[in-house]
Amino acid sequence: MIRGPIRCRTRRWSAALAILGVLSACAGSQPVREPGASPKAPPGPAAAARPVLPGVIAPRAAVDPEKLLNGEDDTAGRRVLLRERSRWVAAEWNELPGWGQDRALEWWPALLRGCEKPMPGWTAVCAQARALRPTDDRDAMIWLMKTLQPYRIETPDGQRDGVMTGYYEPQLEARRQPQGEFKVPLLSPPPDLAQRKPYDSRQQIESNASLSRLSLAWVQDPLDALVMQIQGSGRLRVTERDGSSRWVRLSFAAHNEQPYRSMGQWLIAQGELRPTEASWPGIKEWSRRNPQRLKEAMWANPRYVFFREEPLPDLAVGPRGGQGVPLTPGRSIAVDKASIPYGTPVWLDTTEPLSTTPLRRLVMAQDTGSAIVGAVRADFFWGWGESAEAQAGRMKQPLRLWALWPREAGGMADGTTGSAAGAPLTR
Repeated sequence: MIRGPIRCRTRRWSAALAILGVLSACAGSQPVREPGASPKAPPGPAAAARPVLPGVIAPRAAVDPEKLLNGEDDTAGRRVLLRERSRWVAAEWNELPGWGQDRALEWWPALLRGCEKPMPGWTAVCAQARALRPTDDRDAMIWLMKTLQPYRIETPDGQRDGVMTGYYEPQLEARRQPQGEFKVPLLSPPPDLAQRKPYDSRQQIESNASLSRLSLAWVQDPLDALVMQIQGSGRLRVTERDGSSRWVRLSFAAHNEQPYRSMGQWLIAQGELRPTEASWPGIKEWSRRNPQRLKEAMWANPRYVFFREEPLPDLAVGPRGGQGVPLTPGRSIAVDKASIPYGTPVWLDTTEPLSTTPLRRLVMAQDTGSAIVGAVRADFFWGWGESAEAQAGRMKQPLRLWALWPREAGGMADGTTGSAAGAPLTR
């Protein structure tokens, strides 16, 4: 929540009103520059400090005809940015539901992590963010409003509503070698993986006992292994051969190039579950009632994920997402890179899992997933542990999104830029 009054000369405004109106209340009037108009000479120091009015049509950015059509207007005369799978329509800050009520300081570390690998056009903004060190939510919000322009994210044909799901990092007990109930292997990539595309299906891999030599660790429940593959990484408290234990992370290394098929959708098609029951808690309950059919249900998904082991010295640091930076619980989302580039601040308007309670906050687009496709589509990173699992497994909520983009950025980066730095969590 934004705290403290904002002064506009001799007037005092409440915090909420200030956040919604600070730029228009304090900036005075400025002429609207039509798209494509020639820019005026650079302002002097006093004028440079004056914030830009919300809703002013931004000047036309440099056009990259291969990647976007820039400066087109919708019926409201607003600036429109077109990407491969989305269109962004310029918005005013007071159009963002709940804007000004978020704890922006909680989001700030996620922004700085995204700035470790800034996109083209973000270098100057990230330098400002690193130097700012805001002391409260109000400072962070005011900086955002002065520096960035909000854009409503739509499908290319103008649909504004989409779907928000959730994901998390599983946290499991494991053994370094098979022992007792710990007999489900988590595998590293086979040596011939790159030469065979697609590689063997899940059924073939899990039926090939010789591949157990590639096991990094062994867990108890085959569904836990499947969940780790779907989420893309996991934390293991591994008991070593000498009886000692330590925390490690298994991160995505590769997959078998087979298509992903949802186990929940298969169970619905088989008449085993109703659509409202096809959450992970529902699937686990079904497996407890039908252990004899578990392999059949799992093998309906031919995709198989292989892992690599990483040290986990700090349990407070999340896994690396597709952008190559650690994910922040509650502040990182996975997106379709053809709709929203990595490193983009996003305002989301959704609801808590299985609820109508609003969930409106600042997040960072820092990951991707095979099931996350489309303009208004995102996966909310809940973190790790039982609470995160419960929230993520039940989340399938309505969604609206707004991207926050630098006012002075010269065009939009290709969605593939910078993606090679980290391994995406492939759900």
